[in-house]
Amino acid sequence: MEQFRIDRLRAGSATVGFLLNPLSGRIRKRRDTIRREMAGIPDAICRDATSGPEIRASVDAFVEADADLLVVVGGDGTVQAVLNHLFTIQPPAKWPILTVIPGGTTNMTALDLGIHGRPEDILRKLSKCVLNRNLPALLQRHVLCIEQTGTAKVYGMFFGIGLIARAVIFSQGRIKQLGVTGETYSAIIMLGYLAGAFMGRRQGAWAPVQMSVIEQGIELHHGTYAFLFASTLDRLLFGMRPYWGREREPLHVTFVRQQRKRPLRSLLQLLSGRGSVLKEQDGYYSSNTKTLELLVDDEYVVDGESYRATSQVGPLRISAVGPISFLIADSGNADP
Repeated sequence: MEQFRIDRLRAGSATVGFLLNPLSGRIRKRRDTIRREMAGIPDAICRDATSGPEIRASVDAFVEADADLLVVVGGDGTVQAVLNHLFTIQPPAKWPILTVIPGGTTNMTALDLGIHGRPEDILRKLSKCVLNRNLPALLQRHVLCIEQTGTAKVYGMFFGIGLIARAVIFSQGRIKQLGVTGETYSAIIMLGYLAGAFMGRRQGAWAPVQMSVIEQGIELHHGTYAFLFASTLDRLLFGMRPYWGREREPLHVTFVRQQRKRPLRSLLQLLSGRGSVLKEQDGYYSSNTKTLELLVDDEYVVDGESYRATSQVGPLRISAVGPISFLIADSGNADP
């Protein structure tokens, strides 16, 4: 089916769908310009969606129309909602080809794929590629599947718990009213939380998380953690690659214990991609795996959306599914 859709794009007979979240952080001030660029592909199906129900209804409409290319114009939360619903309604082999236009407050998925620049510039290049039947490259990425007994599966690209989850959840509150978007916005929040942690705060928003970490059915780790994250993305915010596992598996996992040695120096090594020098006995761990299970009672985030795990119903299971293909339409321009 994917090759069929590629052939239709190359033949100029493809059906193209645009899903635009006009409330995404980088789109609000550019909506008119973005809509003009979306109109550059004649007969494209364009739908606005700002909530979960609207996104699901839009995805259903694109599937019903047998769209060959689905262009998601929004941030990580919008991409996550689209992936989540697509996995729910049909197998990936039947999906449209996906591409992402980075329009959100954070855009880790798009940036990891090498898609960067102003949304209108990327849309302009995408239009030229489609009209000229010059198909850009396709990249494949696995997707996280997070599941726990009694709750619906959640799909996305980045999972975080502990300090990371608390920072993201806080970001949904009053500080967002400052109107700062993009990685700068995320940096302000994360630096604030890290500063609080280094100042010795351990309560409320800075509280650590208690959990057991299970790999391949064996409880390998148990204790108090500052944070844990798992992702199928190679690049996170600010170009960071804070994992150093050598296993040839798609799920990257890193955690930091609450009690750790040389916290400031080690944090700099972690953020600068030199985490391989960090030792597990000092409180730092990273590996690549297929599946991970957590016994935990706490909130976690998937691509900026928050959920809650409850150990009474069993472990929270995180696995890598796919891969799925993304079309790479990149303007090559730096973001202003």
